[in-house]
Amino acid sequence: MQLRDALADYKRHAEHPTRFPGERRTTSGLFSGLGGRLVHVERDGSLRDFGYPLSGRWGVERSRFGVRSVGDDTGVVWFDDGATQSYVGDGGLVVTEHETCYGDVTQYDLTLDDAHVTRFETDADVELVSFVHFQPDGRDTLVGQLLHGDAVEAYHAEEHDFLASHPTFDHVEGRVPEQFDELLSDAEVELPRPLSDDRYEEGQLSGAAVATTPFESGAATVGTLLTDETETDRDAALDTIRSLVTLGREALESRAAEQAVGSVPTHDEAAAMRDDVRVLSLLSGALGLRIAGPDFDPYYAYSGGYGYTWFRDDAEISQFLLESDERLGLGLDAWHERSARAYCQTQRDDGSWPHRVWPFDGSLAPGWANARLESGDDADYQADQTGSVIAFLATYYGDCDDPDLRADIEETLTLALDSLDETLGDDGLPIDCQNAWENMTGRFSHTTATFLEAYAALALSDLDSDLTDRAAARAREVYEGVDALWSDERDCYALRLAGDELDDRYDSAALELVSAHRTYDELDSVDDDRLDRLVRHVESVFDGLWHDPDESDVKGLVRFEGDDWRMREQSSEKIWTVSTAWGANAAVELAALLADHDDERRSSFVDEGKSLLSLVLPDGPLCTDEGYLAEQFFDDGTPDSATPLGWPHAIRLATVATLTDEGML
Repeated sequence: MQLRDALADYKRHAEHPTRFPGERRTTSGLFSGLGGRLVHVERDGSLRDFGYPLSGRWGVERSRFGVRSVGDDTGVVWFDDGATQSYVGDGGLVVTEHETCYGDVTQYDLTLDDAHVTRFETDADVELVSFVHFQPDGRDTLVGQLLHGDAVEAYHAEEHDFLASHPTFDHVEGRVPEQFDELLSDAEVELPRPLSDDRYEEGQLSGAAVATTPFESGAATVGTLLTDETETDRDAALDTIRSLVTLGREALESRAAEQAVGSVPTHDEAAAMRDDVRVLSLLSGALGLRIAGPDFDPYYAYSGGYGYTWFRDDAEISQFLLESDERLGLGLDAWHERSARAYCQTQRDDGSWPHRVWPFDGSLAPGWANARLESGDDADYQADQTGSVIAFLATYYGDCDDPDLRADIEETLTLALDSLDETLGDDGLPIDCQNAWENMTGRFSHTTATFLEAYAALALSDLDSDLTDRAAARAREVYEGVDALWSDERDCYALRLAGDELDDRYDSAALELVSAHRTYDELDSVDDDRLDRLVRHVESVFDGLWHDPDESDVKGLVRFEGDDWRMREQSSEKIWTVSTAWGANAAVELAALLADHDDERRSSFVDEGKSLLSLVLPDGPLCTDEGYLAEQFFDDGTPDSATPLGWPHAIRLATVATLTDEGML
């Protein structure tokens, strides 16, 4: 997102009650891109690239499509957001149905590696008008164009982006973006801008182009291709894009079917499973690392960004996928292997993992929790991330049959155990560090849960006995230390210890204690007193964080008591899909743990888990019309923040898998 586009959005939404001005939101529309490039197709048919973190290439910054009568140079009917959208099959082919005054137009969008193909079909006597604005190398300025007759090339330095059509363009020309006076005015500028009378060079000093394409046999296709000139020469790029725009609808459907990952079993919730696998594929890069979600706030105006790999989110997603695959037979072996290799490659020399990295190469990305890379104490370090990676690697180790990768995992876990021990206090609790929500420091129940699960998973693994015995001893220390976080007054495990003070607000992240204890129960039996406390903890957190506003059908769990982030005009905490899905998973995991102890309280938590799960299923109020789970919802039902967010999709999948495996459905 370039500054011009951010300012235009700011003008549109400066006074909006639920929209944060200056963002490039994706709470409507669908994504295509199961290979590296990630393209958002808005309901009005416009395209925008979100794949820089995954591929290292920037692509289309903004675009617009419409039709006009053949021979009419003025009356363009631009597609609007009243269209309907859906996927074809399990791949990434997006279908958008437009209604215009000339007749219906159907748009097909499919991302193929670094290319994107957009095909339009209609019976109307019209021609296609396309506005496409590239940002090669992330630049909005110092960009040039080369015209190749039937194709346009936009470039800055290394990144060269191509635009072509079939049939060939009738006309194509460059356009400059908004000028200083237009940016500073209160009025929004409609794009594309008209040609200037006194700028003969403007067509070749911009990343923007306007083109008209005739329909042939009721179809017209536009394609874009992103390249690095050090890897792909011009002739090869032109050959590729010219070939791709000739693909017909059946060819696109066939190519999309080939992209589908895994195998979803026949199941009442098969649609949700397919959506979850597709979303997690969309958010994945070639190394196997995932972005948390599409980055809607690249200027960090209201957040710290989302287009990065956090090792907490990523490793927990990996763990949920591993569990789901084992229980449902999803055929995701290649994903688990890629994740394991990526974690081994990105580990720091001290055994920990950094705050966040770029998924396209694993290098350090901007962040604010890199205390172990800086001077001073380690408070601004998220120790739970290291715990989450350990839990996945220790679990996956038993399934790995590649001797070289097994050796890498052994070395990685040996270093990681040293790192985890360094951040464990003498009382069995993690030392002061940053929390999962990244907005405070202390000694958190959630971090403690990740330590308990990491140590227990290591102790249960097939690794060397010296390592597993040491991990088992640490797991027992943490198990005993958990009691220090209990609040008799609130009947729950506290959000954190802050110094000597118990901050006993309800926190949905503290629900992680349930799955951690279920893992520990395989090592040593969880005692009756601890079971009682876990039951009371879950019940108290559910009651304390439940929110059912009158303004809409949305309902679910808020993140934690007193959460005032991204409130806009709302006066109470917002509902989070992560928290609601976490609640469903915790209830189901607790039901399974109670069943293992012949505890009759199991049935009530099965019902609670199903009830919470229903809120994030495709027909639930916390799932968008497009089938995505946005991070947050306003009370009026407006989805907000990163959409789709990978974490709740993985939790949803794992919850369905556990319900199925435990015979609870």
